[in-house]
Amino acid sequence: MNNVIKTLIILICTCSYLSLDVKANIFIDVRVNDQIITNYDIQIESAYIKILNPDLQNITKKQLYNLSRKNLITEIIKKSEIVKFVNIKQKNPLIDNYFEDLYKRLGYQNENEFLSMLKNKNSYTKDQIKNKIKIELIWNELIYSKYKNQVKIDKKKLSEKVNSLNNKLYKEYLISEIVFRKVKDKTIEDLKSEILLSIKEIGFENTANIYSIAESSKFGGKVGWINANNLSKNLLIKIENLENGKNTDIIKISNSFIILKKNDTKIKELKINKEKELEKLINFETNRQLDQFSKIYFDKSKINYFVNEN
Repeated sequence: MNNVIKTLIILICTCSYLSLDVKANIFIDVRVNDQIITNYDIQIESAYIKILNPDLQNITKKQLYNLSRKNLITEIIKKSEIVKFVNIKQKNPLIDNYFEDLYKRLGYQNENEFLSMLKNKNSYTKDQIKNKIKIELIWNELIYSKYKNQVKIDKKKLSEKVNSLNNKLYKEYLISEIVFRKVKDKTIEDLKSEILLSIKEIGFENTANIYSIAESSKFGGKVGWINANNLSKNLLIKIENLENGKNTDIIKISNSFIILKKNDTKIKELKINKEKELEKLINFETNRQLDQFSKIYFDKSKINYFVNEN
């Protein structure tokens, strides 16, 4: 059966569960090759990303709509790529763990509380969210399999860094990030100005949702608590003198740019387990490089897809 016909059948079946008023207002907003995204899909995605980042209540409807549409386009392309290499129907035992981590990270005590909220917000079902998690997990596995041999870790340099540490007081910073690169039809200077203006007008978290290309964008750019020793010298200099709640200027990193926000600071006593610290540094650097490879691979893949936005 032709894929376009399949897609239309799915759309018709979906509409059969909706009220007449909702059905009458559904239209196709985007086509990604032979797959479609409706305004109703975007509405559901909008509800979901506002759950992930409540600060999105403060952005305009148009900004939220465009962000949700971009997320769905990205998801379609990622899924279309991974099915070329993996049987996506296979069970992945990690999905349940990631689902639990998700609702606990959002502050829900248990699964039922989270699912009840989803229903009230007219967002995704449990299975739909697990499917989104599966796509991201398999995508990350694909990136790892493709690029693991290109990850360059200077273990000697990291070991020297760990060996220089002694039991002492150290700082941790609660950090958020906005990562971006030059985009088509816009100079990098214009993009920088646009992002900085957006931070002033709608806040750092909302701007991260709209502009950041990092995975953390789904959570308003929130990275979490970062040991000061895990930051590069360049980033540490920028962060340590900032007041809590303030963000850095734009920092050039490789082929990308980053803006960091220091949300909070705490001082802890560092009891060094040098083996574990080295492992943390290696994982941190590995994930950073894989994240870069993920962006590169996605950009290359996207070229092969025809995205028609109405």
